[in-house]
Amino acid sequence: MSKIKVIPCSGIGKVFGLLARESVLMVTQEKCPNETETFCLAHVVTGDDEIVDKIKGETCITMDGCAKYCSKKSVEETGGIVVKSHKVPDFMKAHRGEEHGTGTYLTEDGWKYAEELADILVKDVKEVMEGVKVNV
Repeated sequence: MSKIKVIPCSGIGKVFGLLARESVLMVTQEKCPNETETFCLAHVVTGDDEIVDKIKGETCITMDGCAKYCSKKSVEETGGIVVKSHKVPDFMKAHRGEEHGTGTYLTEDGWKYAEELADILVKDVKEVMEGVKVNV
């Protein structure tokens, strides 16, 4: 099985975008580096041939910063098979009142939240690896 593609939104200038990116980087660089890889969404959106070839027909998980689902939609348009898709605000209820940072830096609470999001993605990766049916 090839590596699962975990693609975050770019969300430049927005804390939810930064949370999405940092959580994905935790997964692909620290928690599941042998099972996952990530690509810059800009390369997906612009149709970079090398990146498109790596995503097309492959299992993908996306983490978006908002309801526009730019990552999910772009990966699907590229031909990636999105088996699970999340958006950062969906998990905010337990974090009301916390200050997570800005689009360029995370606070201590922000890093804790990014870690929580990464753990959700790790669970998804394990389910995909075990062949559990996941729904978008």
